[in-house]
Amino acid sequence: QVQLVESGGGSVQPGGSLELSCAASGSIREINDMGWYRQVPGKQRELVASITSKLVSKYTDSVMGRFTISRDNAKKMVYLKMTSLKPEDTAVYYCNADLEYFSGHYILGPLEVWGEGTLVTVSS
Repeated sequence: QVQLVESGGGSVQPGGSLELSCAASGSIREINDMGWYRQVPGKQRELVASITSKLVSKYTDSVMGRFTISRDNAKKMVYLKMTSLKPEDTAVYYCNADLEYFSGHYILGPLEVWGEGTLVTVSS
């Protein structure tokens, strides 16, 4: 069983900061790309930021310069530091990972795994 668990969501005023964390657990052999997506009701889930196993990151234009994605490969964790938050950043944020895992004697994957999401609300 492989899973991702997010933490760190909450409510913050415009201009404030939050940091999201995501921990991967289970019989994981290797994690390739990791990322953060967000979704608001009635809209498609969108990629916010992603980071490769070599620590190459990319961001959607709307968060460039305000959000920073990082990861700790040894701990199997990915983080999203969010600053200068705006009301339009309000969404459920989901952690995503592309990984290979052990199942008995076999190595399976790549498998795309999602966390359950954590709500970020930016409001005065």
